[in-house]
Amino acid sequence: MTAFREITRGLKFPEGPVAMPDGSVVLTEIAGGTITRVYPDGRKEVVASTGGGPNGAALGPDGKLYVCNNGGLKWHVENGTYRSIAQADDYKTGSLQRVDLATGKVETLYTQCNGNRLCGPNDLVFDAQGGLWFTDYGKTRARDMDRGGIYYAKTDGSLIVEAMHPIMGPNGIGLSPDEKTLYIAETETSRCWSYQVLGPGKLSREPFPSPNGGKLVAGIGGYQRFDSMALEAGGNICIATLVRGGITVISPDGAKVEHVPLPDLYVTNICFGGPDLRTAYICLSHEGRLVAMDWPRPGLALNFLNRR
Repeated sequence: MTAFREITRGLKFPEGPVAMPDGSVVLTEIAGGTITRVYPDGRKEVVASTGGGPNGAALGPDGKLYVCNNGGLKWHVENGTYRSIAQADDYKTGSLQRVDLATGKVETLYTQCNGNRLCGPNDLVFDAQGGLWFTDYGKTRARDMDRGGIYYAKTDGSLIVEAMHPIMGPNGIGLSPDEKTLYIAETETSRCWSYQVLGPGKLSREPFPSPNGGKLVAGIGGYQRFDSMALEAGGNICIATLVRGGITVISPDGAKVEHVPLPDLYVTNICFGGPDLRTAYICLSHEGRLVAMDWPRPGLALNFLNRR
């Protein structure tokens, strides 16, 4: 098993970690409906209450935290572990939110696009222009489900674009180092797809038989499910992997795949921080833990966080 250091535990299904310059990690607690700051000594501080289900998060050009809120989930809780099983009974819509980390103020920027509601916004990444790409996973109910897609939005609330739809369960999202390629992780198929970025909110579309307009980077055999992702500086795609808990590392051409195992059924997120971005912060969400480990290669610097 991979060597790691536990930073804290007792989190209510943590996701969306952001390794801050001061050494703390800001993350979401989906089952708690909060944004929480975790300090290096393991202390936890709730900095905002978003309601619903805060999921992916990223620091924006204004220094505020942008959050994909999936609108809320129903949970199976047993012996302190959490597992989502369906949309929440009081679910109304998903949204894209902005959080002031200094004051805790929460603003809702978008709940729909072109008259279609956002179902379950999941993960996001900022481009160098200050716009953000995000996935909408969809929503699952007892006998039916909503399909998801990829969206692009401006932070001032003036523009949201449906860039690709439909996609079955798009989860993690990331940009290549040159920002010419957008990657998504598809949860249930354990496939990583790529799209060429043609401009803000514009993606290339592969013809049939591509099921979602993407180009297949890699599909992994056996039973696992893909969650969120982060990229390395050299372009490798690091995808948090459920069931077969760990981090799946895929080269940009899909030719090389490595699995870094971790002891949790729901390894949901990875981000990079620390000196030279060589520390991986990873959410072990089933057991509610945030851990850190030394990473063999530097992570990719993110716009407005590590790259100014």
